[in-house]
Amino acid sequence: MAVTVAVWWAFTHAAAGASTMIAAFQPERIPGAAASLLERGVVLQDGATSLWRLLCGLGLATALGVPLGLLLGAYRRFRWTSAPVVQFLRMVSPLSWAPVAVALFGVGNAPVVFLVAAAAVWPITMNTAAGVRAMDPLHLRVARTLGATPWEQLRTVVLPGVRPFVMTGVRLALGIAWVVIVPAEMLGVSSGLGYEILNARDRLAYDEMLVVILVIGLLGIALDALAQWLLRERTPRA
Repeated sequence: MAVTVAVWWAFTHAAAGASTMIAAFQPERIPGAAASLLERGVVLQDGATSLWRLLCGLGLATALGVPLGLLLGAYRRFRWTSAPVVQFLRMVSPLSWAPVAVALFGVGNAPVVFLVAAAAVWPITMNTAAGVRAMDPLHLRVARTLGATPWEQLRTVVLPGVRPFVMTGVRLALGIAWVVIVPAEMLGVSSGLGYEILNARDRLAYDEMLVVILVIGLLGIALDALAQWLLRERTPRA
């Protein structure tokens, strides 16, 4: 970390004469810019807004991805027939849907949540399907022999068996969604960390813009660490 800061300091001071924007990126400018943003309540308010949209998008992606993954994993014919569509949709960048999202939902929270969900749904879906395929068929046969109904098999055998895979998918989806939410918040909304980057740029407050970028990176690290901890705590130990 110290080496990174030293290189950052050396580069911004060496190139400061060529660009006022680079001069604004000097490390010693960051504390004052951060204090200004905190004093105005920008970082906390916009950070909370972005996190709320992220959770909504992840919730929607989980609600769609887990059932779809169960179907893809359990039914080979469904997996084969739907494979071209699923593969096509997976290959389309979530941000490609931005004009469609704005046309359907207008500006505001809805298109941002939609884009986050579009980015997050596939890791959850594919990991859930992998979890179903990795299950020992003997467990289901034993459940059926004991008279378990399809719902009881799902509740007592399938869902507990795929839970570690689902949680791994959610962790992967979390990282992708956090990357997507920043450009998604540049689509006409007036809040969120992505919006604040544009706002700082328009005001030529490049030091504040860099602070917001640093906050995005730090929050991303914190979210991934939280997801790893939850994965360890919730995954059954052998």
